[in-house]
Amino acid sequence: MTTNKNISNRLIAEKSPYLLQHAHNPVDWFPWGKEAFNKAKRENKPVFVSIGYSTCHWCHVMERESFEDQEVSELLNKYFVSIKVDREERPDIDSIYMNVCQMLTGQGGWPLHVFLTADQKPFHAGTYYPKESKHGRTGMLDLLPQVYNIYINEQSRVVHISNKLTEALNEGPPSNESSIPPNTIDQVYQQLTGNFDTQYGGFGTEPKFPSPTKLLFLLRYYYANKDDNALNMVEATLDGIARGGIYDHIGYGFARYSTDEMWLVPHFEKMLYDQALLLLAFTETYQITEIPQYKEIVYNTIEFIEREMTHPDGGFYSAIDADSEGAEGTYYIWSLSEVLEILGEHEGNLFAKAYDLTEEGNFEGKNIPNLIYSDAKSLVEEYDISLDELEERLEASRQLLFNKRQTRVYPHLDDKILTSWNGLLIAALAKAGATFAESRFIDLAAKGLQFIEQHLMKENLLYARYRDGEAKHMAYLDDYCNIIWALIELHQATGNEEYIGKATKLATTLYTYFEDKENGGFYFTNKEAEKLVIREKSALDDATPSGNGTAAMQLWRLAKITEDMELLKKVEHIFSAFTDDALQYPSAVLSILNAQQGYLVQAREIKVNGSPAIEILHHLHKTFRPYDIWTHDKSAHSLSVQICQNNICHNPQTDLDLILKDLS
Repeated sequence: MTTNKNISNRLIAEKSPYLLQHAHNPVDWFPWGKEAFNKAKRENKPVFVSIGYSTCHWCHVMERESFEDQEVSELLNKYFVSIKVDREERPDIDSIYMNVCQMLTGQGGWPLHVFLTADQKPFHAGTYYPKESKHGRTGMLDLLPQVYNIYINEQSRVVHISNKLTEALNEGPPSNESSIPPNTIDQVYQQLTGNFDTQYGGFGTEPKFPSPTKLLFLLRYYYANKDDNALNMVEATLDGIARGGIYDHIGYGFARYSTDEMWLVPHFEKMLYDQALLLLAFTETYQITEIPQYKEIVYNTIEFIEREMTHPDGGFYSAIDADSEGAEGTYYIWSLSEVLEILGEHEGNLFAKAYDLTEEGNFEGKNIPNLIYSDAKSLVEEYDISLDELEERLEASRQLLFNKRQTRVYPHLDDKILTSWNGLLIAALAKAGATFAESRFIDLAAKGLQFIEQHLMKENLLYARYRDGEAKHMAYLDDYCNIIWALIELHQATGNEEYIGKATKLATTLYTYFEDKENGGFYFTNKEAEKLVIREKSALDDATPSGNGTAAMQLWRLAKITEDMELLKKVEHIFSAFTDDALQYPSAVLSILNAQQGYLVQAREIKVNGSPAIEILHHLHKTFRPYDIWTHDKSAHSLSVQICQNNICHNPQTDLDLILKDLS
C-alpha cells in the first residue's frame, strides 16, 4: 500500500492501527467526534463515514483505489466532511450503520460507507465502491457528486429519508411478558440440520464460516437431548475445518472463513475471537468424544496464540492480516519447487502427497497445504513405514517449512487489545487448561486477566481498547459479559473464590449502567457513554455471541454459584425481553437459547468440600457438563460432595467411588 509520508491528516494523532493506516491519505479525514459534525453543520455539508478494520482486505483495496487517489480525495475534501471509524474499537457506531446498510441494500460487509446529516442521521449507505463505475457497481467518482447534489438540492427528500431510517432503527423489539417457547430450541435444531453440508461439514455454501456459535449450540443440544446427529454435525464440521486450508497446517491457528464449500481456500486473516471460540468448540467436543486430534488442535492453536498474538505483559492482540507484500495469502502459500528445495526430493514428495502440493497448485498457481484428500493408510503402504514414523517425518518437515516461512515478510499485526475478545480467549484458555489438566493454559488465562485489570479497568469500570499505553472508549456490553465469563471459567478451573468476587462486582456495574430497567435486558452502551442516534439493545449473535446471550448464561451461572436468588430473577427478565427476537429470528439468537436450555436440563450445583479432591475435580473438568457449576471449599476437615438439583440438596457423600458414580 503506497502512501505519501510527507502528508498527514488528523488520524496521525490516533492509536487505532486502522485509523493510522489512513493517516497519510490525501483525504482530510476526521476521527469520529464533535469536531467533524460541527464542521458539517457550519458548512452545510453531508458527512461521509467510512468504517472498517485494519486487517480488512477490501478496505485495503478501496484505500489504494480511492482514498490514496487525488481525484476522489478532492471530491471528498470539497463536498464532504469525511470520518474514519475502526469498527473494532467502535462497534456501537458500526452496528447502527450496518443495520442501515442492510435496510437499504439487503446486505452488509466491510468496508462500510454511510452518508449522514450533521445530526448523525443516515440517508444513504453501501459497502465497497470502486473508483470508477463498472460491472453495474457505482464508482466513487460518480457517487460522490450525485450524493452531494441530492443533499444540497433535495433537502426535503434527505430529511424524509433520514428521519424514516432513524425511526426504523428505533423500532427495537417490544418486550414480551411471555417466555421463549421451549420448542424454539427444537425449531432451530431442525433449521441447522436442514442447512448442514453433509459432504464437507459446516452450514450453507461458500463463503463458508466456521460458525462456532452454532457448534456450541449443537453440543448443548446433544447434551440435553442425547441426539447423536447433533454431535455428528459438530464432528463433521470440526473434521472438515481441521483438514482444510482454513486451518494453518504449518504454523497453526484458524483463518476467518473459507471462500469455497470444502474449507480449502481461506480468507487468510486470523481473528482472535475465531481462535477463542474454536478453541472452546474443539475442547468441548474432546470432552465428549476423547478424540486425540481435537486435543492436538487445541494445543497447537494455543501455541500459535502464545507465539504470534500475545502481548509481552499478557494481553492478546486482535488480528493478523490476510495480505503481505501487496497480495492476499502470500505469507501462507507454497510452490512445489520451493518445498522440494527446502525438504529435499524424498521428504518433499512425501509431504507434498500428504498435503496436496502439486506443480499446478490448488490456489492461483501456488499451494495451500491441506489434508482434504489425504490418506495416511495409503502413504504408510506406499512408503512401507509405520503410522508413527509417517507422523514423525511429516512433523519434521512441517517444522522446516515453518522456519523458512518465518523469514518471509510477515502480514500486518493489529496489536490493539480489545477487552471483549480477550474475555472470550481467557474463558477458552481456562476451560482448556482445566480439561487437559494443563496449568500453563490456566496461567496464560490468568495473566491475560491481569493485563485487563491493570490496563483496561478502573474501579470496576472497563475500557474497550488498549494500545500503545492508552486505554480508550467506555466499555460496551460485550466487554463486561465476556470478562464475567472469563472470571467464572477461571473460578471453575481453579476454585479461587476471588474470581467470583470480581465477577459479582462487574455484574453490579452491568446492572447499574446497562440494564433496561423497564423492559429487561441490557443496552449495548453505558448510559454515561456518548449519545449516538440511537441506543441499541439486541440479542442477535454476530461473529461472537451477543452480549445479552452471554449475560443470560453467565449471570445465571453466577447466581447459582453465589446462591443469589435475586440475581436469578433478574436473569429471567432477559429472556422475556427478547422473546420476540427469538420468535422472529430463532437461528440468530443461539446464545440466548443456550442459556434458556440451562433452565430446562436439570443443571446441578456441586459442592466439593475438603481436600484432597483432585480426582473429583479432574472428573468435573474433563467431562462435558455445560450447565453444571461447582464450588470447592478447601477448609473443610474431611472430603465430601453434595449435589443440589431443582432447589433440592441431597445428603453429602463421602465415599469416593459413589461420588464419582453420582457425578457420572
